[in-house]
This record gives sequence, structure tokens and C-alpha cells, in this order.
Amino acid sequence: MRSVEEHQRVVRGLLGSTPVTSSPTAAAVGRALADDVRAPVPLPGADSSSMDGYAVRAADVAAAAAGAPVVLPVVDDVPAGRVDVAPLEPGTAQRIMTGAVLPPGADAVVPVEATDRGRDRVAVHEPREPEAHVRRTGCDVAVGDVVLPRGTRLGSAQLGLLAALDVATVPVHAALRVLVVSTGSELVAPGQPAAPGQVHDANSTLVATTLREVGADVRVAQFVADDVEAFLALLDAETAPVGGAGDAGGAGGAGVDLVVTSGGVSEGAYEVVKDGLTAAGRGGEVEFTKTAMQPGMPQGAGRYRGVPVVCLPGNPVSAFVSCEVHLRPAVLAAQGHAVTSRPRVRLTLAEPLRSPAGKLQLRRGRADLAAGTVRPQGEAASHFLGALALADCLVVLPEHVTEVAAGEQVEVWLLV
Repeated sequence: MRSVEEHQRVVRGLLGSTPVTSSPTAAAVGRALADDVRAPVPLPGADSSSMDGYAVRAADVAAAAAGAPVVLPVVDDVPAGRVDVAPLEPGTAQRIMTGAVLPPGADAVVPVEATDRGRDRVAVHEPREPEAHVRRTGCDVAVGDVVLPRGTRLGSAQLGLLAALDVATVPVHAALRVLVVSTGSELVAPGQPAAPGQVHDANSTLVATTLREVGADVRVAQFVADDVEAFLALLDAETAPVGGAGDAGGAGGAGVDLVVTSGGVSEGAYEVVKDGLTAAGRGGEVEFTKTAMQPGMPQGAGRYRGVPVVCLPGNPVSAFVSCEVHLRPAVLAAQGHAVTSRPRVRLTLAEPLRSPAGKLQLRRGRADLAAGTVRPQGEAASHFLGALALADCLVVLPEHVTEVAAGEQVEVWLLV
């Protein structure tokens, strides 16, 4: 039986890095930086005010008090965006807005709340120290600073920073092109009636969504019945060489970088994926194995006609957990992400759990981060999709653990 860590290495080893491309910053959401980004300009770009109020010389208001205000003439207005800002003369004030350029000679801003809000003359009721409510040029980001290192996932905060720095394009890793194939004669498409013995195809949606959430470019093939020739014909068509392909999987010009299948990998009589990819002379170099994990013990990984293939079990919960453990980290790494794991915390178990010896068990759970607890959600069996949908975490029980009492600490992977 293969360890979980070993199979993770096998899956990761199938995938190289996706190509680097230049993307408009606004379109790069979810992508990973392929290089460090240095600030081309300072932030803020000029000395400015952090408050609505009055720009002053601190020495001029040092004696201000509630019962004895300092009164200064207001000689100018400085709204945000004004560039022709006059110097501040001693003994005067200029009304200023948040973000506006600080007049030369001013070294403090008195907030409007500490004044009588005068327009021609202002009574200042509180003193201010030098630099009060002043943002100096580059105090946030200096020119040349590495503002975002290579491997950073670009979310709203990161893209907002790049826009503020006038970075219009960024080098990012391209999306991994993935084909998802579900197998099984019992499958029926959602929206179609299911006869007795048939089930609606959940895995196509489940696996595709998992991969899209991490930025992959996913296509879902029509699911395949338990027919080896039909399955291989689909793979032949989808892995045929085309122009302009990437090289993340060493696919030799194929239109996909990775094929992910679900179902047909166990020990039954109709294991279409396993039978097809191990058939002599058909171009498959895929190893099928059992991993020390529950759910998700049967796994497959290798290449078909040079294209990486990862084969997941058919039970939806097993497929989901397999994606989380093996596939999601590998796809993130291939797309250049520095962080490939879910956030992990230790929480107190609210109910006791048992686990088979020698296997890593991942149980669905709901975490209460405020209370520092986690409660198992549903049974351990791999067909409880309803419990999975209500879970927001996975509870990790290591291979050497067979029993955990309520009140003990466990590792938890947060899913949201």
C-alpha cells in the first residue's frame, strides 16, 4: 500500500510548470505571479493628509486649548487631486481634504473635529504634534520595494495595490488545461430522469468545480459508460496533438495538460478506467494502487500518450477528498502558487472519533473557530454527499491514530 505522501509526490511529479504569460492586471485575478513585482513609484506619491481638517504648522497651534483656542486665518482650500498647492505661510491654515497634497511648509493636520470648522478663520481647540495626520511620500511603499513576491496569488487586495502603483500588466503562470471525465454506465446527466439503478453524475461537477476554484481551465467531457473502447476513443480524441499547446504536463502538443477521471479504478468487474489504461499497446503508462487513506484508497496516476492522467475513485466523497489531498496542491504548484495547502489549525474535537489503523482518515466537519472546536459532520462512509455539502473543514486523523476522545486536539483543514 502506498503512503499518502508518496502518492502526492507521484501526482505532483506528473505536472511541470505552466507557461508564463503577461496579463493585464485587472484580468489576473486568481493567477500566481511568475516573478517579483517591485514598486515603480512610491505610495503615497506625495506628502498628503490622512484626515479632513486644516493643514498647519504644529508650532502655530502648540498653545491651543479647549477654553483658549488658537485662531488662524484660512488662506486656501486644498481638495484631493489639486496639484498647484501653495506653500503654507507661518501663522496661517489651509483647509485640506483626506488624500490631498500637503502644502509645503505644513507639518501637521488638525482634524475638523478639533476646530470650529471655520471657513475664513478657524479656531483650533487642540494642539497637534509635528507629523500628526500626515502621510509622507513612500511611507507605505518605497520605490524599488518588492511589494509582491513570486508565487503570490493575486486577489482583490493585491490587484488593488498594483493598480495604485500603476502596474498595468503582470507576469503570471497560465491556467492548467484540464479535461474531466466521469465514467460509469449508471450515470445520468443532471436534468434527466434517473431510472432505478441509475444516479445523476455528481463527480463531473464536483471535480471540475474544485479545479476551477484554483484557477484551472477545465473542460468536462460527456461521461462514458463502462466500455473500454469508448473510453479510449474519447481519450484518443482529446489527447491528439494540436497547435499552440502549453507544456505543463509534457503533453507533446496535446490540447490538454491533464486528464482527470473518476470511477473505474477499483477491483470490480467493470473497471473501465483501470482496464483501458493498462491494456497492452494502447499508450497508457498509468499505475493503479491502493493508498493509505480513507476515503479515497484506490488511486491511479501516470500518462496516456504522453498526457498526465490522474484517476480518482468514483464515490463522490472519495473523489472530493482525493482532489483535496492529491490533485489540488499539485495543480496549484503547477500554476506557480507558493501556497498550495488549505489553511490548517488545531481545534478541540467535540465528539469522539475512531479511525482504521494504518490509514490517514479525513472526516467531514464543521469548525467553530471562535470556540476553538470542531464537530464531525456525518458518518465516515464515502457516499454521504449531503454531509460533505454541510461541512466547512476536514478533520485529519493520522495513520497511527485509531481513536480520538472528545476534548482532544486534532488537525483541521479549513475548506472555506
